Amino acid sequence: MDGLRYLVPLLLLRTPAAPERAGGRSRRRSRAEIAARQSRDVLLRAMAERDPALHAHTLDVAGLAHRVARVLGLEQATCDEVARAAELHDVGKVAIPDLILRKPGPLNEAEEAVMRRHAVIGAEIVASAPELETAAALVRASHERWDGRGYPDGLAGAAIPLGARIVAVCDAYSAMRQVRCYGPVLSDAEARAELRRCAGTQFDPEVVEAFCGHALAA
Repeated sequence: MDGLRYLVPLLLLRTPAAPERAGGRSRRRSRAEIAARQSRDVLLRAMAERDPALHAHTLDVAGLAHRVARVLGLEQATCDEVARAAELHDVGKVAIPDLILRKPGPLNEAEEAVMRRHAVIGAEIVASAPELETAAALVRASHERWDGRGYPDGLAGAAIPLGARIVAVCDAYSAMRQVRCYGPVLSDAEARAELRRCAGTQFDPEVVEAFCGHALAA
C-alpha cells in the first residue's frame, strides 16, 4: 500500500554514519545509537505526515512506557528501547486503509483481519533498519495478550517480551483517554479501573500494578 511503499525507502535517507575510527566499543555503540535515532526519526516523521493524531498517540504511549519501565527497575538503555518501540508500535497502520482505520464502530471479521496485519507490517518496516531490530521484536508483540488470545503469534504470559507487555498497557490507557472514533473518552479513574479489570487476561498484572500504582504518580 502507499504508506508501506514510501516508508522503507525513507530509511535510506538517514545521515550516513561517520567513518569508523579507533576508539573501541563505546564509539561503535554511540554510532549505533545515532543510527537508531535517525531511523526512528524518519519513521516518526512519515507517520506524522500520514496521521498526526496517531503520531501524537504514539508519543504519549512512549512517555508512559518509559516511566513504567523505570518503575519496574529496568536499566536505562532498556527503558530507552521500550520507549522507542512504543513510539513505533503503530507504524504499520500507515498501510491500513482509512475506511478501516477510522471506521466509527466495530470492525467486522474481515476488517479485523486486515487491522491485525499492522503488527506484522510495522515490525517489518522497523526491522528494515538493522539498528532497530530489538524494537521491531517489541512492535510485533505489542498486541499479544497475557492469556494468549492476542496477535499475531498467540504468545502468552512471560513468553511475551516484557517491553511489549509494557507497551500494551500504556497503549490501552492512552487510547482510552483520547478522542476515538469507536468509543467515548474515559476519565483517568475509569481507564485505570479498566486496566485493572483486564489484568491477568489481556494484560500482565505486574505491569498494570506498576502503571496504575506508581508510574502515573512518578
